[in-house]
Amino acid sequence: MQFPKPLLLPLIAAPLLIASVPHKHSAPPAASDTGSVRVRISALSSTDGILGAALYSSKKGFPDKPDRAYMSKAMKLEDGTPVFVFQNVPFGTYAVSILHDENGNGKMDKTFIGIPKEGFGVSNNPKIGYGPPSFKDARFELTGKEVELTVALNYLEKMAGSDNGSTQQKDHR
Repeated sequence: MQFPKPLLLPLIAAPLLIASVPHKHSAPPAASDTGSVRVRISALSSTDGILGAALYSSKKGFPDKPDRAYMSKAMKLEDGTPVFVFQNVPFGTYAVSILHDENGNGKMDKTFIGIPKEGFGVSNNPKIGYGPPSFKDARFELTGKEVELTVALNYLEKMAGSDNGSTQQKDHR
């Protein structure tokens, strides 16, 4: 089924935007016990598509299940440096995961062996190895009014001229 283009962004972003409300079912924390997490995104390969950010309070679902995140957000990319701000976040330990959904289909596209075809990144910018980054490597503490992070996106691409199908990491930091 073909959707008109103005309807695509709301349909794709809906799962991330629904998750932008905290998932915990407890009383809201006192304002003095909350802060903001500001996340700047660097090393974008293009301004095509949608950028999604998820804030996790535990390893459950990290880094690729935004429906299990404490909060998540999405934005259509434009010129400039994208910034996500998560507000009224209770003090604690968190990790951030970013997806550059270049084709706007609402998911991370991967090769048949599971290698990401689209840009991604996590807080602390750990070295990318085999498998997804761990919560432990990406975690940070929110203990005050605001934490500022910069997440550099990684794009794993087929090596040009390679006959053996190997891949390389294009680290845009």
